[in-house]
Amino acid sequence: MFPCSWFASVAQLAEQLTLNQLVLGSSPSRGTSITEENRASGDYRTDSAQNQVESERGNLRFPKTVRHRKAECRIYGKSKAYPFYRVCGYVAGKRRMTSYPSYSEAKAAADKLVREIASGSQTAALTSRQAADALAALERLQGLYQSTGRRVSILAGIAEYCEAVAKLGEHTLGEAVESYLSSLVKVKRQDIGKATEEFIEARKPLAESKDGRRSQLSPVYAANVAMWLREFSKTFPGHAVCDLTKQHLQSYVGHYSKLSAKSRNDRRATLKMFIRWAVEQDYLPATHRLFEASGGLKPEKVDAGETDFYRPAELRAMLEGATGEFRDLLPVLALNGLAGLRVEEIMRATWADVWRVPGHVEIVARKSKTRARRLVEVCSALAAWLAPFKEFSGQVWKLSSDSFHESFTRLRESVEIPARRNGLRHAFCTYHFAAHANENLTAAQAGNSPAMIHQHYKGLATKAEAEKWFAVLPMGGAKNIIHVNARAASA
Repeated sequence: MFPCSWFASVAQLAEQLTLNQLVLGSSPSRGTSITEENRASGDYRTDSAQNQVESERGNLRFPKTVRHRKAECRIYGKSKAYPFYRVCGYVAGKRRMTSYPSYSEAKAAADKLVREIASGSQTAALTSRQAADALAALERLQGLYQSTGRRVSILAGIAEYCEAVAKLGEHTLGEAVESYLSSLVKVKRQDIGKATEEFIEARKPLAESKDGRRSQLSPVYAANVAMWLREFSKTFPGHAVCDLTKQHLQSYVGHYSKLSAKSRNDRRATLKMFIRWAVEQDYLPATHRLFEASGGLKPEKVDAGETDFYRPAELRAMLEGATGEFRDLLPVLALNGLAGLRVEEIMRATWADVWRVPGHVEIVARKSKTRARRLVEVCSALAAWLAPFKEFSGQVWKLSSDSFHESFTRLRESVEIPARRNGLRHAFCTYHFAAHANENLTAAQAGNSPAMIHQHYKGLATKAEAEKWFAVLPMGGAKNIIHVNARAASA
């Protein structure tokens, strides 16, 4: 920690300085010029061991200069103003003067001072109080080492203290420590695999519908989140959540470089959700910094791409092809393409929702993606295609969502129509906006925002093309058309 000679030197200096009266900045001799002092002074060197301390009874002349090598100091005699012998020298660039009752003590102190200055020792620069403080500080540091095993020098301790005080302003360091400790949470080590399963299990009730009400989370979405998190945990087996670094996250996201930017962003969003939950469970410190840009969780900019949608002839081919084994697809395709309902909303809808409000399909809040009720006007073409189902009850689509997509794919391929992602709903929004030139009206019908309608569907079709879309009627169906209202008939 510190050499024993340093302790001894500081202790010896502290003992000596405690006996002395410290006088800084005073003049040892009034009315005496430096030239006169040098002329009248006697020179003493400490190099010879034979030099004896002069008797106070001798005829001594002051000031006396005491030298050792290149170091020197002076001894000033007693005067009426200062009834003490004084030793004056420069230590660390500062003038230092100490007083002694006898000449012998002053001479001994002068000899010691010049030797310390010549040897380069800094202990001579300390006052008695400073020396005492240094010894006390060393004792505290020694106690810290014995209790914690940490070695800290006086300089390191004081430097860190000064930096902290400067940052804290009016607050004390003790207040800052108490405040920090009161908010400090002890992080628990938890295996990533166990933590992810705990997270998935906690979210299961949110994906279950109760008392006929819609679940808070989509079961499909909950299943995807569970799948992605299990992939993540298998990527780092044997790791605890608190061991995660930004490099781990970068490695995981980079593993899916061949997927689309949207798919990677979905996984990033899932990881952020899991990390926030882990902080709440004390599996991660709140200061983890995993969300910084270098951590790989910053979302990529996704190219919206072109909005693809079906054309009127394709709609007719699919609706007319929905016979036989595809008969149950017909109302789903009609509601999707001619009313703009989302497939998920149709999966939840009943025939009561279709017929309850004359001239409209009602999407109640618990079945709407936006969880807000809306009414969608029924155009003449939709009324015609739904007419054969007037007496139906129960779910519009009685099977699973996967069964619908599988059946729709087989139907589409049977009539040789290419796949267009979400093409029927995109077609409704495109043609409805082209027919009415009113993004607010289209947004209200589709359950979307005007900004999204304007951004994704403006200018994709002409009004003439829109009229063809909403005029797709069953073959020879003019006599089967049910005109719901004037507006629907003109649509």
